[in-house]
Amino acid sequence: MLLSPQTNTTEADVDLALTRTLVPLKDMSEAHLLDLLHNSSVEMTFSGQTLFSADSFDGDRLYLLHGDVALTDKEGRRRHVKGRSTLMPLSPYQPRRETAVAESDGSILRVDSERLDKLLTWSQVSDYLQLNMSRQRDLDEDMEWMLTVLKSNLFFKVPPINVEQIFSRLEPQVVYAGDTILRQGELGDYAYFIKEGQAEVTRHQGGAHQHLANISTGRCFGEDALVNEAPRNATIKMLTDGVLMRLSKHDFYRLLREPEVDRLSLSAMTGAVQGGAVCVDLRSEEEYSESHLAGAVNIPLGLLAIKSRLLHEQVPYICYCDTGRRSRAAAYLLKQRGYNAVALDDCRALFNDPDRASFLERGSNYLLRQGRATPGQ
Repeated sequence: MLLSPQTNTTEADVDLALTRTLVPLKDMSEAHLLDLLHNSSVEMTFSGQTLFSADSFDGDRLYLLHGDVALTDKEGRRRHVKGRSTLMPLSPYQPRRETAVAESDGSILRVDSERLDKLLTWSQVSDYLQLNMSRQRDLDEDMEWMLTVLKSNLFFKVPPINVEQIFSRLEPQVVYAGDTILRQGELGDYAYFIKEGQAEVTRHQGGAHQHLANISTGRCFGEDALVNEAPRNATIKMLTDGVLMRLSKHDFYRLLREPEVDRLSLSAMTGAVQGGAVCVDLRSEEEYSESHLAGAVNIPLGLLAIKSRLLHEQVPYICYCDTGRRSRAAAYLLKQRGYNAVALDDCRALFNDPDRASFLERGSNYLLRQGRATPGQ
């Protein structure tokens, strides 16, 4: 039996509080989570329905919201999952290691794995930057518009590793009351964020001059110029003196290119660990508890700004996660701050290839002491 047709969710289709308990969705900011849910689907399931089969690949994560599901591996071992008894996705590794069959009517949340991974990393790098900015007292007056920038879906296409570079690409522009920033019908090369001041948005349509809105600190406008060649669809004029931060199309395209990060292959990892390197798992605490590299410590990416103080500049660190995206971002950020960090290059194979299971362990945890891993209690 096939799954029912997918329909995009909105905030009303799924309980946001319920979603906030799912792993790793619970570690995302609301702006990123809502964007993810808008492109996800809640599906009704029926008793006897096959949700997925062993060895299949669909690129999705399925969360059981209600009902019962039986998971059977290729050796015939079966386990039963009841709705809300687990916060983890069903058999997340792909190709699938188990076949999932609904044992009762219920519902699932289907999330695109790649989009989840990118938005999760974006959200957690954003958290990292926010914490660092909050420590810089000279940025207090800039926090409002800077936080708006980090939450803007304009940048969700930017590789998370480049999030820190966004502010260095923004150029300040002093403006005065009466200045026309955008003119309807013209082509543009810049998007703008209002750092200070207030502006009026108007449109000329059908021979009439229409007032659309007044916008102020933190608002973004003109972003269409960065992603297409369409003419401006409104005129924006300053109502007060102010300061704008503008981003050119050229700099936006540069932000789309991910920089190189030092990497280490899985085959070289054992030798590096024997030489004193420490493996750092950037996933959530729940994901780490499921299974992790032998001897690895857990520093979730969202807590990197707090826990990086436990690292030692003289110790080499190997960052990893389940896809490589969170670990590349962490290795890049740590390298920028003087740590000896590289990203593991074979993360997907580590978790998706059953032959690599010998690298992983369960039921143990390790803590950082003086920059090195020691067994936890």
